Amino acid sequence: MQTPPLPREIEARVYYRHGAFDIVFPGSYVTCAVTGQRIPLERLRYWSVDRQEAYADAVVATRGLVADPVKRA
Repeated sequence: MQTPPLPREIEARVYYRHGAFDIVFPGSYVTCAVTGQRIPLERLRYWSVDRQEAYADAVVATRGLVADPVKRA
């Protein structure tokens, strides 16, 4: 029996590692921790391993890390 394709509206749960990430729950996107925008998994390039957060781009990642430098997962 084949699993039906996932709708585009499901948020993935991801475990972020150094240089890679593992999909814990399948979905098509993650949410940026700073802006709240949806990031398609195929475009996900920036995240924090310590915080287990995704970021939309490098500028947003820097803004998030500078705004709360001691936050930990």
